[in-house]
Amino acid sequence: MLIIKQNLESEIKAKKSRFLGFAFLIKQETDIKKILLDINKEYKSAKHVVYAYRFLDKGVLKEKFENNKEPVNSAGKPLLYLLQKKEVINCMLVVIRYFGGIKLGVGGLVRAYTKAGQAVLEDNLVEHGK
Repeated sequence: MLIIKQNLESEIKAKKSRFLGFAFLIKQETDIKKILLDINKEYKSAKHVVYAYRFLDKGVLKEKFENNKEPVNSAGKPLLYLLQKKEVINCMLVVIRYFGGIKLGVGGLVRAYTKAGQAVLEDNLVEHGK
């Protein structure tokens, strides 16, 4: 299993929409609540705040994603799949979308959210316990 080395940010653009990606190291549910509170306060004008996380809680793997009104399977689920595929734990991916006026469709959203998530994980992973 892998963990992130550090909290990181990224930005990508797709058809005039901006996607801000963030990776956060988490260890408990209170970390998640604080991150979401801070993100929603700082980026209150964002159209969508999408997230996914995986962490170990007393030896039990907890996973969740949130689409935040994006179409089903277009946003949070691809982020969770990215964490699962790379076997990343104790990590929360958050992607903030500022809508640019052009609809991307489900496929376009999947690509944009995944790309924003990949950008904050790239060269930012290390073996858990090292």
